[in-house]
Amino acid sequence: MDKIRIRGGRPLEGRIAISGAKNAALPLLAASLLTDQPLVLRNLPHLADIATMTHLLAQHGTELSMAGEHPGGGHMGQVMELRTRDLTSTEAPYDIVRKMRASVLVLGPLLARCGRARVSLPGGCAIGTRPVDMHIQGLEVLGAEIELDDGYIVARAPGGLRGGVVVFPRVSVGATENLLMAATLAKGEVILENAAREPEVADLANCLNAMGAKIEGIGGDTLHIQGVEALHGADYAVLPDRIEAATYAIAAAITGGRVELIGARPATMEAVSAALGQANVLLRPTDGGMMVECGLVGGGGGGDGRGDGNGVKSIDISTAPYPGFPTDLQAQMMALMTVADGAAMITETIFENRFQHVPELLRMGADIKVKGATAMVRGRGGNGGAGLHGAPVMATDLRASVSLVLAGLAASGETVVNRVYHLDRGYERLEEKLSGCGADITRLTE
Repeated sequence: MDKIRIRGGRPLEGRIAISGAKNAALPLLAASLLTDQPLVLRNLPHLADIATMTHLLAQHGTELSMAGEHPGGGHMGQVMELRTRDLTSTEAPYDIVRKMRASVLVLGPLLARCGRARVSLPGGCAIGTRPVDMHIQGLEVLGAEIELDDGYIVARAPGGLRGGVVVFPRVSVGATENLLMAATLAKGEVILENAAREPEVADLANCLNAMGAKIEGIGGDTLHIQGVEALHGADYAVLPDRIEAATYAIAAAITGGRVELIGARPATMEAVSAALGQANVLLRPTDGGMMVECGLVGGGGGGDGRGDGNGVKSIDISTAPYPGFPTDLQAQMMALMTVADGAAMITETIFENRFQHVPELLRMGADIKVKGATAMVRGRGGNGGAGLHGAPVMATDLRASVSLVLAGLAASGETVVNRVYHLDRGYERLEEKLSGCGADITRLTE
């Protein structure tokens, strides 16, 4: 099993190209089931989760072909053509779905196009129960008959889905995406209230409109979808990954470095930019994306006037649905707060089991105390993260994994992160991108 070894203490300097967003690409791939025409997706990241989804689509009958790399080069993502002329299977089996929760996103498209679906209850990261009740309840509003049978969601809509008003009891990205795709082929108008507003949801809606759907209210919490008889193909580029961009912004901050994030879209990162700004990390738009560097430090910093890691200040963070601070960045921000000046309160409001990185950070010398959904982090401050030291640590989920990498970049000595297959689910060429900016980071293959 692969490991990643990091020898910390080096400020990052350089440029990092931001890949296509995994959380946007997965529903876009599932949307290919809604039409028998080709869907060309550009800027797809090279990730394990993308491979899992394409494997699932192939067993449904989707023909997949690589259409090369983006003209800008490998870092700009792969181009893939998907065509589902005939759905050869409406079952999403356990042995595939258990690997990734996003596999449940085939439920809506299968039901909308074929009037039936049998989808295993999903797996994925162990960061909470994340039930699919809202997916099921929403589809039932649209006329589906659904039952659970031996760990499978069995759905039928022999007369097709119909219009209706779905009011989500709480914000759910996955449920919004599943219902949005299903609604495109429903008879009549579907209204989704309290819908998720994440940029990835908007990206899906924009792609569906490019395929002939009629969706209004994109970017808001109420979506109006007028069902159409059929969708056609499209050529669409996946938006850049705001979570990856923010992760590398934190990498620059935790090492006292200066990095330009090529392709990053500041408009999708406002809550993150505001939080990092409060922490004395400077982010500014550039022609190519966004520049990140630590703020000025009185009495310290390098000869060029930049901070050397001493300038990060502790701030309080509470996760929230978009446009709030993303839960997918909570672990990374906690790593940054371990080297900040002062004490930070970090509250997780989305998932009930997303502090699994804390015991591993403690092994590296962090001062963190958890009580319920809140973690108190007392930063070490000064000297680029003095007080954090390298240690062997274990990854438990995708975002927890990268928080340990970030801590390793700031720590003295050597850090070895085990079970890095979690990282491969969501970060494309992580070691290559970081080492290109001066990090001492290597993948160890056993």
